Order: sequence, then C-alpha cells, then structure tokens
Amino acid sequence: MPIRLQDVLKHSTLTPADPVIRAAAAVAAQTQLRWIHSSEVLDIAPLLGGGELLLTGGQALALATDKRRADYIWELAERGVAALAIETGTELASIPSSMVAAAEAAGLPLIELRKVVPFVGVMEAINSLLVSESAAQLQEADRASHAMAVELAHGGSLNRILAVLADATGAEVVLTSTAGAPLASALPAVHTGEPEPAESGDAPDRARTIQIDVSVRGIPSARLSLHALAGADVNLARIAGNRSVDILALALLQRMPPGLKEMAGAALIRAVDSGTQNWRLQQLAPAAGIPLAAQLVAVVVRSPGSRQPRMAVEHLLERVGHHSASYADNAELLALAVLRPGKTQEDRDAILAGLQSLALPEGTVSAVGPVATGISAAPWSLAEARLTLDLAAGAGPLRDGSLKAGQGRSGVVLDAEAFAVERFAFHSLDDTQRTEFVSQQLGAVLLHDSQRNSALVETLRVWLDSGCNTAQAARELHLERQSMHLRLQRIFSLCGGDPRGTGRLAALHLATRLAAL
Repeated sequence: MPIRLQDVLKHSTLTPADPVIRAAAAVAAQTQLRWIHSSEVLDIAPLLGGGELLLTGGQALALATDKRRADYIWELAERGVAALAIETGTELASIPSSMVAAAEAAGLPLIELRKVVPFVGVMEAINSLLVSESAAQLQEADRASHAMAVELAHGGSLNRILAVLADATGAEVVLTSTAGAPLASALPAVHTGEPEPAESGDAPDRARTIQIDVSVRGIPSARLSLHALAGADVNLARIAGNRSVDILALALLQRMPPGLKEMAGAALIRAVDSGTQNWRLQQLAPAAGIPLAAQLVAVVVRSPGSRQPRMAVEHLLERVGHHSASYADNAELLALAVLRPGKTQEDRDAILAGLQSLALPEGTVSAVGPVATGISAAPWSLAEARLTLDLAAGAGPLRDGSLKAGQGRSGVVLDAEAFAVERFAFHSLDDTQRTEFVSQQLGAVLLHDSQRNSALVETLRVWLDSGCNTAQAARELHLERQSMHLRLQRIFSLCGGDPRGTGRLAALHLATRLAAL
C-alpha cells in the first residue's frame, strides 16, 4: 500500500507541527512518498533521487533572494521531489509569496510547518514505514524484471517486454530514442484504479511520471518513461523501471545496436576529457567521422535539472557542422563540433546563437570553447570552455548573464573568446599577482567603493567594455547620461586622469576585468 503525503501529514510525529498545504493542494492528494529527507542546503536537488518529502527549517531561504527561492522550487520539481515542507517561525516568519506561486506553477506541494518539531524523530518514524514498503516493492520489481528477462529470452518484441513492465506497475510505459522517436509502448492489460483526475496543466504528470535513460555499451540510446496511472504505486514504477534498464539495453542491442561512429564518438569525448595521449585521439577521431586536421570547438553544458539536454544540443550541432560527438554524465554534457573550412567563425557564431535559442532546463549554463585546429588541440578547447564556466561562477555580475554572456531561453551561454583576457591572466598570473595588479591600477577606486558602497569599478568596466562609449555604457547601467558623466569624472580623479589617449587604458581595462573575478 503506497504511503501518501496526506497520510504522513496526519502522522503523530508531524501533526504537532500544525502543517498546512500552501500550494499544489490538488496534487498533494495524489502524491506518494519514497523517503523523507531534511536539508538547509539550497543546492540539494542534484543529490536527490525523486519522490522525497524534503524538510527544511528555512534558515538558508530567509537569506536568499526571491529569484533564488523560486529557482529552488523549480529545481526540486524538476528532480521529481514529492513535496517541500518549510518550518516557519524565528528564521522565516512566513513562506514568501514568490515560493508559493512557483510551487503552484511547478505542481510541487508546498507545506508550511507552523510549529517546531524534531525533524530527526519525524524521519526515523516515517522512513521506517517507507523501508518496509520499499522491501515489498523491491520484491515486486524483481519479479517484473525476471518476467521481462524471460520474455526477452523467448524472442519477445519490445512492445511485449514493455507490456510485462506495464502490467507489473500499473503504469503507461513508453520507450523513445534519444531523438524522441517512439520505439515501443504499452498499457496495463487490466487497470481497475479510479479514473484519471481531470486536472489542467502538466504538474500531476510530473509527480507521477518517471523518466530513465537507457544506455547501450555506455552510449545513451533511449529513454524509458513510466506514467503511473490513477491508483498505481509511483514508487514501484520507479524501482521497477530502474531494475529493467539492463534488460532493455540487451533488447536494444539485439535489435538496434549502436553504430561504430556513435561508440567511437563517445569514446573520443571521454579521451579528450581525460587527457589521453594524442595517438589515441588520432585513432578514435576518424572512426567518429571527425577529420584529424578539422577545425572544431568544444561545448560544455552544465544543467542542474534531472533531464540532460543532450538531444537538443546534438540536434543543434548536427545542423551547424558536418560532424559532432557528445558524451553526458550526471554533471556535464560535453560535445565537439566540426566547423566548415572557410566558415569557421560563422559556424561558431551559429552554435552560440543556437544554444541561446534552445529551451533547456532552468539554470543551465553553457560555454563554447575557442577554435581548435586539429583533434590534438581538442583537449585545450574543452579545458578553456570549462575554465570559462569556472571564471563565470566566481564573478558576481556573470551569474545573471550581464557580463560577456548571452541570456538564452532557460540559462546563460558563455563565449570563451569573450573571456580571453581573464583566461590569459588565469594562466599567466597567480592569485597574489592578480590581486596586486588590480590594487595597483584601481586601489583608490576600490577603496571608494568599499567606503561608500558605490559601484565605480563596475561603471569603469562597462565603459571600457563599450569602447569608451559613454552613451552606450549609460544605457547598459540604466543611468542618465549626466549621471554617467559625473561618475566618470569621479573615477578619473581617483585613478589619475582620463586614460583615453594614454598607455594606461589597456592596464585599467585588464584590471577591471580581473576585479570581477
């Protein structure tokens, strides 16, 4: 018998908290739990597996911005977390309206705990019940996996193998290729649960849909989706789906084995990433369809959501270049794209623009490396793309895409070439040397900013980045032109005069760029 959220809220360990559902109440009635976890860490989503009730005391949320709070909600929903319970009181007086709105839109049940209860006691009591339930679910999942293996051994079709899984879980099961093409599907032969609720939006679907990637010989080849129908056990569907991956991989290998090119492409990316010797790269590149002397760029995509954006990025690279290869793990998507001879910059610009146009999971950050000549230079392009992401993560203005970054539909797209100065300084100067250089060039301006809480260094950087175009810099900073002139006069008085027409211009520009890191 699945353990539901509404049952847990009535448990004797949690009722003293006086819980109230503040968002997605309609979804809460159908929500099943897999585990209870507590954390004050806002970046917890990638560490969760889905189906959890997450408890938090609100300390970190009280200090976060409204945007970060909303992002926190969406990250949990994307990860498949069952519900979020926030304790209000001393740290957080009430749940912010931005979080309530985000939770309602995401279909994530949001619960306010209006009194303090010991989270450890709640977790011990409820998780013991869930462990007992999980043991029974594991047994059922193993029986389903065995039945699927028998069906495979007798030559059953993909549809028939999926039908075994659908009957065992009470879920609609669909297997699609990495390109999104349907490969097979099945519905339970007998489904006697209550009718599907007629609710608008996709929030209930997110709560009851499990998506699992299926890899063949290390190459992501398909995606398994299980949608638990009304009355079905979502946790059983999750466990059985994960247990079925190896069987489905064998079935796919028998019917549609991955081609040599795809296998070589994945191996090539792993070799580029690990710093393998050049002879190995030259061995793998031709098999992956990449000429040894090709001009190419590396692309690195970091996404906080549970869904890897591999298919969308692959389709983009295939449209732009002649050949591409990619490899994804839980943290990053890595790709190489071959650029056409004579149209190197045009193709690279198209990749940057294409990444900005993609609808990727919220919070995705991408970087396109510099052009590498030949496969032997691919590790350098990949390393510089990664360095660009790391430099951006350490610079406040970069976090919202406002500096040398394109704002895409769901995240930030960074151009490694726009970070050439920062990358050069990183390789050429250590931390102490960079700090000393910035202090020498901008010491008086930095002191003014710290004492008066002003932003003269940022004003100077934007002005220099614009080519000393005062009108353009004023627009970027949302300042009146007269205010911009007054700021520049103050800056010039602090740093020894107007740097235009002097040899100091380049040094000041470099210092402002390094100051952002």
